[in-house]
Amino acid sequence: MGRFFLAPSFAFMALIALFPVFYAIGMSLYRIRGFDQEFVGLGNYLDALGDSGFYSAVFNTFVFTVTSVSLEFVIGMAFALIMHQAFVGRGLTRVVILVPWVVPTAVAAQVWRYMFDHNPGFVNAVLGADINWLRDPFWSMVGIISADVWKTAPFVALLLLAGLQTIPRDFYEAARVDGANAVQRFWYVTLPLLKPAIVVALLFRTVDALRMFDFAYIFAGYSNHLATLSVYAQRYLIAEPDLGYANALSTITFIIVMLVGLAFISRMGRQVVGEAAPRKEKA
Repeated sequence: MGRFFLAPSFAFMALIALFPVFYAIGMSLYRIRGFDQEFVGLGNYLDALGDSGFYSAVFNTFVFTVTSVSLEFVIGMAFALIMHQAFVGRGLTRVVILVPWVVPTAVAAQVWRYMFDHNPGFVNAVLGADINWLRDPFWSMVGIISADVWKTAPFVALLLLAGLQTIPRDFYEAARVDGANAVQRFWYVTLPLLKPAIVVALLFRTVDALRMFDFAYIFAGYSNHLATLSVYAQRYLIAEPDLGYANALSTITFIIVMLVGLAFISRMGRQVVGEAAPRKEKA
């Protein structure tokens, strides 16, 4: 009876989630110019494999994802440990740490772009440097990674803080009795028991970073030196309309995100739930 009543909701959710995916895949098999459509099969995908801009977007996406998620995890863990401690002003500290996460991404990107701009050159003035942050490929990537880490490290911290609050204090007391110092308690008590929260935080941020659009677009527009997969797909959807190719790029992005997410769950999730049920002891 429960399945019967839930079936309409599941069917509606499946339609909403899957229809755009299959529709995009269908459009990716056509070369669409205005109102003219020509079936080309996998032609758009083969064009992507021969497009240097596509490989540049893939490279930019993975560099951004690996670097930003790594930094966000380290900084988020530090923030979570700070917010988990009991001290005067803890509530105010939590508010200050979480404020960047509340700021809309587009607004944060505009503010950071203004700070990195050569005019007025706020970041250069602070660092005493003369770097063209928005034109140089390397420093542009450093800029968007810095902005993204500032924006989303608090989100990682919030997820890890929720995990920290589920760890019983008795484990720490037992570790202290056994003579474990702070580093040993973190390594042998906190990290193992925090694995479920770590997996969730890294999974959410990795999947989200692979789809990143806002910072790259606002910092550099459609410039190939900083375009991610999402920006590159949107370029052929809006700036240089080629709907078939744009949908092929979107489908490739979807496949990459799905494969990374599944690999992430299969490899890291096993550490949380165990690879198999306990074996029976031999008689």
